[in-house]
Amino acid sequence: MSLYFSRGGKNLTLGMQDFLEAISTTLEKLPAVRKVLAVPPDHTRMDSQAGPIMHAALKVLGKKLTDVMPALGTHSAMNEEELTKMYGDFPRDLIRVHHYRTDVDTLGYVESDFVREVTEGYYDKPWPAQVNKMISQGDHDLILSIGQVVPHEVIGMANYTKNIFVGTGGSDGIDGSHYLSALYGMERVMGRCETPLRKILNRAADLFLTHRPVVYVLTVVESTPDQGPVVRGLYVGDDHSVFYTAGELAAQVNCFRIPEAPKKMVVWMDPSKYKKTWVANKAIYRTRMAIATGGKLVVIAPGVEKFGEHEDVDSLIRRYGYRTTPQVMDLVAKNPDLAANLSTAAHLIHGSTEERFEVEYCPGKLTREEIESVGYGYGESKTAIAEYRIDESQDGWNTSRSGERFYFIRNPGLGLWMDENHPHAF
Repeated sequence: MSLYFSRGGKNLTLGMQDFLEAISTTLEKLPAVRKVLAVPPDHTRMDSQAGPIMHAALKVLGKKLTDVMPALGTHSAMNEEELTKMYGDFPRDLIRVHHYRTDVDTLGYVESDFVREVTEGYYDKPWPAQVNKMISQGDHDLILSIGQVVPHEVIGMANYTKNIFVGTGGSDGIDGSHYLSALYGMERVMGRCETPLRKILNRAADLFLTHRPVVYVLTVVESTPDQGPVVRGLYVGDDHSVFYTAGELAAQVNCFRIPEAPKKMVVWMDPSKYKKTWVANKAIYRTRMAIATGGKLVVIAPGVEKFGEHEDVDSLIRRYGYRTTPQVMDLVAKNPDLAANLSTAAHLIHGSTEERFEVEYCPGKLTREEIESVGYGYGESKTAIAEYRIDESQDGWNTSRSGERFYFIRNPGLGLWMDENHPHAF
């Protein structure tokens, strides 16, 4: 087990030549490869640069790259517009769709004693290690798991084993993983490599994945004001060191400490990526440790037209709303439909302000009545775009048209913002 390629630094700018070199170098160090499955992220992780990396893989591998299965998790399958945005003219006949409710095998269970220990008693059930059948039953001699290491609300730092066990996982595994982490506390995990769920997934990999030829291709990407997303690190390997090496750099370029807790934060959610609150609520996750108590977060999300990725999930969000952790736990105890969909219950906790600050949501097609019914305040997206000068505002402190001072974030998916005095800041 090895780290096959490692290139990264706070001031580096990596691109296609690095992607080609990383894949070529890795192949030289592996046994002969005949058939390859790639598992990249979907369009909601466009900043990962998985699109260009997939083109590099195709150039190096040619016909050996037989299958490409985006790690959808519970997300909807990508439509043609989203595929084009993410992957350009990549051959569509290679794309496979992951169905998290039907296409999975359970490899085994991480024992309840281990789960109880790492979650400090917040969760004490065995965790099912589930993967898509193409991974468990396929005859590929190389599985390239591609993605970005970046702060994440469920696991601390995204990707690595999460891309396999959640991105290609099943309902039971995804439900348990999200709920146990929500109970443990998202503010205790975000931006950290070593978290309860990370320990569980890594143990699952050690127990059940060692017989499969999985190699991880991990990027670290920084959002810059002049160039947009820039790749600062690229790491390829098949053991835990590849993740922790990438995570160390991600902590440097994706975690931001603010000396003054903003009373108003404004976040822009790219409409091409964020069409449901299920993913657009990254605006809340990644800023909640920065906002002053009693402050307001304005989420400008003109692409948002629904709550959930699927109709049943959308219905649950509408029925129960974004509530505090104790309230959601009580709802789970009393309502079988929510208890049967714990990833949605976790999402409700993650989207809650815990009654510490306000959220003004400025969506596309959702109405005032719909937004207010789930516990948020409502704002008009066009009005907010004009008031906060979205075309002109830069990341950091700005002044609105009416003269109000606010803190602006253009791409919350690429970071974690913290008041340096927050009890869980690091």
